[in-house]
Amino acid sequence: MSAAAQRTALIVIDLQNDFCAGPVAAARYPGDPQRLATVAANAAQAVRTARAHGTEVVFVRFLGDPVHQGAAWRHRDAVLGKRPKCLEGSWGAEFHGVAPEPGEEVFTKHATFDAFLTEGFGPYLTGRGIGHLVFAGVFADVCVDSTARTAFQKGFHVTVLRDCTAALHHPDEDVLRFMGRVYGARVTTHDRPAVWTRLPEYLERP
Repeated sequence: MSAAAQRTALIVIDLQNDFCAGPVAAARYPGDPQRLATVAANAAQAVRTARAHGTEVVFVRFLGDPVHQGAAWRHRDAVLGKRPKCLEGSWGAEFHGVAPEPGEEVFTKHATFDAFLTEGFGPYLTGRGIGHLVFAGVFADVCVDSTARTAFQKGFHVTVLRDCTAALHHPDEDVLRFMGRVYGARVTTHDRPAVWTRLPEYLERP
């Protein structure tokens, strides 16, 4: 990562109806559905806060149509009886509680977890001089983790907003602790913009 890459961006992961609201989300999420509602509301507030502080917002969305799925993905779904989510053009694929504003970038994952597998995502960040990624969205142990893992390996500094994400398969705190230990991720909350809209302190030192 170039020393010149010193900007921060809020990365909003899969804040879509099929993951956050309605019967599909409720049937999939093992915890209290109200938890998802709270996470989505907090993430939407984080977007508004980022805009107010001049922090760039980048949206990432998921499309799970079978035409986008690889052979292993289709096999897994067949074995487990899983139905595709966020079908292109459906209500389930629409953003939930927030929408990109003109000029804000949107990247579409086609049946992948990691946003860096989406064409143009990584080059866009580096081209904008962004070196610090703040994550909000779902799910903490799937798409957020997959993207944060690659981000760390590519040299980006990682922050996760704990109240703007929820894990699907593991306890939330275990996932956040893992990201902190393995990726050096800072973990904070959306109501502390003085912390997350700026670079980590060790990057601000002369």
